[in-house]
Amino acid sequence: MGLVALWLLAGVLAVRQAAAVLRLPPDERLTDLETWIGDQGVLHVSGSLYDGDSFTGTPFSGLVLKPLTRAAEQSLGVAWTFGTLLLVVVLGLVVARSLPGPVSRRTSLIAAPLAISLLVLSLPVRNTFTLGQTSIIPVLLVVLTVLPSTSGRQAGVLIGVAAALQPALLLFAVVLWLIGRRRAAALAGATFAACTALAWAAMPHDSWTYWGHHIGGFGLGAPADSLANQSLHGLLLRIGLEGPMELALLTVLAVAVAVIGLRRAVRYARDGQLLLAAAITGSVALAVSPTSWLHQQLWILLAAVGRVGRRGSDRLVWPVLVVLAMSLNRTALLPDIEILGHIGYNAPLLAALAAACLVPFLSRTSPRWDDPEPTPVAEPARSRFAWVPLLRFLKRPLSRPNLMLELMLIRVGYFAYSWIRGHAPDERSVAEGHGDQVLTLEGWLHIDIEHWFNAIVADTGWLRDFMNWYYSTFHFLIPLSLLGWLYLRRPATYRWARTPLAFATLLALVGFWLYPLAPPRLMGLGYVDTAHGPQDLNNPDFGALTKLSNQYAAMPSLHVGWSLWCGVVIAIVAPYVWAKVLGILYPLLTTAVIVGTANHYVLDAIGGAVIVTAGFALQYVFLGVGGRPHEEAPPLSATMGAAVARARGLVPGLVRQRGGQHDDAEPGEKGRSGGGESPEKGAGARVERHDQRV
Repeated sequence: MGLVALWLLAGVLAVRQAAAVLRLPPDERLTDLETWIGDQGVLHVSGSLYDGDSFTGTPFSGLVLKPLTRAAEQSLGVAWTFGTLLLVVVLGLVVARSLPGPVSRRTSLIAAPLAISLLVLSLPVRNTFTLGQTSIIPVLLVVLTVLPSTSGRQAGVLIGVAAALQPALLLFAVVLWLIGRRRAAALAGATFAACTALAWAAMPHDSWTYWGHHIGGFGLGAPADSLANQSLHGLLLRIGLEGPMELALLTVLAVAVAVIGLRRAVRYARDGQLLLAAAITGSVALAVSPTSWLHQQLWILLAAVGRVGRRGSDRLVWPVLVVLAMSLNRTALLPDIEILGHIGYNAPLLAALAAACLVPFLSRTSPRWDDPEPTPVAEPARSRFAWVPLLRFLKRPLSRPNLMLELMLIRVGYFAYSWIRGHAPDERSVAEGHGDQVLTLEGWLHIDIEHWFNAIVADTGWLRDFMNWYYSTFHFLIPLSLLGWLYLRRPATYRWARTPLAFATLLALVGFWLYPLAPPRLMGLGYVDTAHGPQDLNNPDFGALTKLSNQYAAMPSLHVGWSLWCGVVIAIVAPYVWAKVLGILYPLLTTAVIVGTANHYVLDAIGGAVIVTAGFALQYVFLGVGGRPHEEAPPLSATMGAAVARARGLVPGLVRQRGGQHDDAEPGEKGRSGGGESPEKGAGARVERHDQRV
């Protein structure tokens, strides 16, 4: 069933991507196809391919694409789109077949649909679909060479044709030469020369323009210093370098990256990891090329096949990092902060450099290749109900999770939360109608205290200032601080506590979407917005906050939900009574603040409490986890473990003591006093007793 679900997901994603292109108007889809289709497309005239600098491919690629012009023009890109989709599917199947062995049966089954799904979701493939580019073809040609059934002659021809389409891929011929496949490398160079000569004979003017005037495409397309150019050249231009200094530094960096990257590629190729070697070489090509546009960056995603980390819990860090960097935009990866923004802008290049030069991928001869250090887990919890837990196949990890992976998931999760909340329905009339419903119900329940309490807060200066500061500060500060403390001091409790928090946040998003609700300050009923002042409700953009988030996402209140989660966790784990009392008071004070500042109703606070309760309940139903888990005793340190091992090796018989006497003592020695113990035996016994205590 899981395998069927994966294939269905791959199919849905592929069809969705094709539909996203085909539903665009004909003049807006496949915009790069305009360079060779249309009434005055450059391939229809006798002038140069590069008159407008919009065609960035080699003359050989123009020669190959020329016969496809009429078909692409007549079908308005339909056949082109489905042809590109077919290439992506084939690439995913080839990648799945090229994984370094030995591969488990489960991995071999899920590899193909997972690879296709990740390819379709990646930014390079989506960009290729939208623009109508052909950059998947050279990637597929090279990846075909890593199949076991591909001969050396076939590999040379495939790499030569790929290099004729994208010259930087000649680096693969260098790798072939360095690993000893010199005939294949020579054939790759000869094929590249033959294809280039053929294009030169058919289009001499275009060939001279590309190879002579533009020096292999240098300067074609968008400006080289644009963010779309993820190469070392583009990075140096963006930081302000130019002229001879920039070219000199670029040469040094390019040579260093090429030497380090190709040596690593050769090492992993000899180790049998041909797909990883291809990904590293492609990443080197991206970094050293004058221009590396988004649709050419698929090599970075292929580097996710490398295994990194000695511990099992660390294995996901590198592939998740690569997938996120190649699937999400910079605002999703990192907050919009000046320093972090520069990292986000250059994330593909940094990922390519890391894959080429830095990441210590494991060798297949490493003992940790198939046997990483295990993560301590707890067996599925038992419950008083026979049907709990529902997910009995899951074993709960007890160790501290990888910090890098945790931070990435938290950042992406918060971005998804902000995006969904911002795109939830926000029609004013519907939201105000729901506000009237809430006020009516509160009146019937005699809990409609919002107007009275808001007036007190607005008229009391010190109380108003305190609540405004509290509302804008504690909502993120306390939960993040608590999560950080749990991560450092209580790793098993951290895993137990974060799951219901995630469930509660997801339930809140459902509430925002299904029940848009205008808060009291936007109802126009005399409530005072203590933080932002009066709002002009006749203006669609009636407040500065409307540009940041959906102002009608009031039910349930996550301020109360998150604070209640904090209160429950603090009350359970805090070692002191005063800390437990503060934990209990925190959600109560938060409820008073959200009502006093006219940001929520009392029922919103109740809704926040309900979703947190549901979060803990869902964790119990799915995992059978009710109370806080017991923290495991810290393991024996490596130094002490080595000392114990040495002591056992020196005196193997000292494994047990009874009544102050050794089991392996001679009969005549058992009556001797303990003071006659030899130094070696005494040290061994002390270490053994320490080992038993640990």
